[in-house]
Amino acid sequence: MIRPALILSLVLAQAAWASPTTSKRPVQRGGNVVLPVEVAPSGAITPPIGDAQTQDARRPRGGLMLSLRPLFRSSKVEKQARAQRQMRAKGAVCGNVAIQGEAIGRVKGRLNGCGVENAVRVRSVSGVTLSQSAVMDCVTANALKSWLEKSAKPALGRKGGGLKSLRVAAHYACRTRNSQKGAKISEHGRGRAIDISAFRLADGSEVSVLKGWNAKSSSKVMRQMHAGACGPFGTVLGPNADRFHRDHFHFDTARYRSGRYCK
Repeated sequence: MIRPALILSLVLAQAAWASPTTSKRPVQRGGNVVLPVEVAPSGAITPPIGDAQTQDARRPRGGLMLSLRPLFRSSKVEKQARAQRQMRAKGAVCGNVAIQGEAIGRVKGRLNGCGVENAVRVRSVSGVTLSQSAVMDCVTANALKSWLEKSAKPALGRKGGGLKSLRVAAHYACRTRNSQKGAKISEHGRGRAIDISAFRLADGSEVSVLKGWNAKSSSKVMRQMHAGACGPFGTVLGPNADRFHRDHFHFDTARYRSGRYCK
């Protein structure tokens, strides 16, 4: 004869064996359809594993189409894109395809203190052409890129179709500051400076520093670009600096103990 205590222990053991830490419980959805759900030990219920709507919501949108996009491009379009990439890479200087030009190496100066090590001749930066190829070092070229992308192009983005080119008034030149006798060597003589006198827009119009600085239609933009250069460049001079800079912006990458000089 089996004892009642033994029967009770067998029943409890069987119940424990049949109850995992998570079990399937039915949940009513949209009528009489019953789908299994996961019930965690904490009591939290996860979405039904057979719920197609929930699974679809979890699935990344557009993944397949995004991966197939290159397949829809014609061979002609791919060839043109490849050719453009090769051309940009071929003309890249300072290790950046956004800076187009040529490396010219060391430039010797006729005056003591002049000259540039590892100079480059830049013809365009970030899609903006220069009116004349400008000789500078890569620190200055990268500063010009930063200013164009963060300040000049955004400032002129709504004028005349946007910025197309810069009128370069001066770049490398072995001379003293403001060409004054007895003055120190200019940063232009070290390949660290560029002077910009005007901005040509996509529609062919041009905004000059001389006329645009105080013009009602462009004074705000001019001051925005002037202020935006103070950061990428160490020295920024404009019409309010002195009589030598009434008609252009002077940017150079010299760094002083007292910090940047912007006027």
